[in-house]
Amino acid sequence: MVKAFENLEVWFVTGAQLLYGGDAVVQVDGHSKEMVNGLNESGRLPIKVVYKGTANSSKEVADVFAQANNDKRCVGVITWMHTFSPAKMWIHGLQLLRKPLLHLHTQFNEQIPWNDIDMDFMNLNQSAHGDREYGHILARLRKPSKLVVGYWKEAKTQDHIAVWERVCAAWADAQDTLILRFGDQMNNVAVTDGDKVAAEQVLGYHVDYCPFSEVMTYFDKVKDADVDALVAEYFRLYDHDAKLEDKSTVEYKKVWNSAKAELTLRAVLEDKGAKGFTTNFDDLGDVDVEKTGRGFDQIPGLASQRMMADGYGFGAEGDWKTAALFRSVWVMTQGMKGGCSFLEDYTLNFNGEQSAILQAHMLEVCPLIAAQKPRLEVHFLGIGVRKTPTARLVFTSKVGEGVTATVVDMGNRFRMIVNDVKCIEPKPLPKLPVASALWIPQPDFEIGAGCWITAGGTHHSCFSYDLSDEYWRDYAEIAGIECLVINKDTKVEDFKKELRFNEVYYMLNKALM
Repeated sequence: MVKAFENLEVWFVTGAQLLYGGDAVVQVDGHSKEMVNGLNESGRLPIKVVYKGTANSSKEVADVFAQANNDKRCVGVITWMHTFSPAKMWIHGLQLLRKPLLHLHTQFNEQIPWNDIDMDFMNLNQSAHGDREYGHILARLRKPSKLVVGYWKEAKTQDHIAVWERVCAAWADAQDTLILRFGDQMNNVAVTDGDKVAAEQVLGYHVDYCPFSEVMTYFDKVKDADVDALVAEYFRLYDHDAKLEDKSTVEYKKVWNSAKAELTLRAVLEDKGAKGFTTNFDDLGDVDVEKTGRGFDQIPGLASQRMMADGYGFGAEGDWKTAALFRSVWVMTQGMKGGCSFLEDYTLNFNGEQSAILQAHMLEVCPLIAAQKPRLEVHFLGIGVRKTPTARLVFTSKVGEGVTATVVDMGNRFRMIVNDVKCIEPKPLPKLPVASALWIPQPDFEIGAGCWITAGGTHHSCFSYDLSDEYWRDYAEIAGIECLVINKDTKVEDFKKELRFNEVYYMLNKALM
């Protein structure tokens, strides 16, 4: 079990009934315990499964689901119908349940005991029957859930459950996530803006504004000794030119000021209990910072890079939706080794079948995706209110396959857009000293980039080497939001039809509410 998830649980509830007598329920209970133990001992599930007994009546279902709602350790519920469980008894409980739900369609025994099967065995082992009855009521209630079909001991079955568990952890985390905005949206940008009230209603996280005047109260409390210690940590962790340690240089001062900015932002977030933040390169405190010393003398890019690696959600230019989404990506990928980052589509490279998009930003790319040890450098940055030498970590991303995702506000709904991508080896960038990735959106540049744009996707996204579109489909199912996936099977005309069909669905759904 991943240490990050050690205080979380997924509950397992087995459907049964008393029609076949108490002895049958005892057998169901025994089989369920063996299954739960087997799932936990498989080593494939990141979150512990806790068996909560059989449910034999409407009251028992409602009681256990009400308990799940109120238990902070419980991030989701797995249900399985060992035998025939009349679905009307699940109605009230399912109406109460607010935690994510997984329906496991499996059977205790792997194969039919052909020579020994009798009516008692048939009555007891009715998952083929009971799960259809239960599936009907889920459909009738329009209850969002994940359906996993397969034998419970098989690795692929357990892997589907493991994906869902990680998504449940991220979903639970989002429900008490606070994102702080240091500065507002970049003026006149549409795609990164949206309805914060609707976001909290649908996705759970809360977004607040923190003025730089308040940030400065934390800035003033940062001790020089703590800044010195953090600068020394930078020099231990990252490759760098030895002259960067010369305290008489502008470059050293920029590194030192970056460290003070990082300590300031961490102090604000910790004090307010925030899990993510946004910045705006036109709002960094006192405009006369060189004279007053009160304010950030550069974009806090180095701070943003390092804080993303520690799990803080981040969005540039006030992009609070991406900040919240990156936090969820980081939570989902705990214990995995590929890495994740906030990224931005920057510039295109047309090269036939290898046509690709350079992913970068001014500075803020997470070092978790670095192919090599990051290098600490200081270079002039001519953008925003501070056109000045600026500290940053420079690296290129690993070569490999991954997935990137974004959430956009379509006015009447939130839309998640997911794209499989292939990171390839870039050429050197001697005059662009920033962290970057070069990827080919799948199935190819033309279709991948075209469908993303057609769907209204952002220029910011959250990338991971570890996740797949299954994670994002599960996330969207739990959230009840639209999900569009662009992958190797995507065809442009089919994708456009999906967009049109979805538009009709959501318009009708809103009209019927």
